[in-house]
Amino acid sequence: MAKNETKRLRPIVLQADQDALTTAQHLGDYKPSNPAYTPDKLGAALSAMQSAQRAELNATNTLASAHDAAVAAEWAFHNAILGLKTQVVAQYGNDSDQAQSLGLKKKSEHKSPVRKKAKA
Repeated sequence: MAKNETKRLRPIVLQADQDALTTAQHLGDYKPSNPAYTPDKLGAALSAMQSAQRAELNATNTLASAHDAAVAAEWAFHNAILGLKTQVVAQYGNDSDQAQSLGLKKKSEHKSPVRKKAKA
């Protein structure tokens, strides 16, 4: 029936399908030869689609909430580590081996500023 059933259908196509189902449900003499295409079976397919879309939306919202919680926890941890580094520098000094062991650069290892000579 379809070319590629792994891609999402556009909303306009789904709306047209729902409109067709509504029209078919109001046809009084519609009796398909294939029982899979009765309005009741198609209505069940519509309900299954809507249920799957709701489940997807709920999962997306849950994922977004979990993502936000993870980001907040990452920032809380990062800020705590920054506080740790500040406390180590306050206790041991900014030229200490302890500060360097945390990944900070010793003050004595910073390059001294050099004045630029003015061009004549």
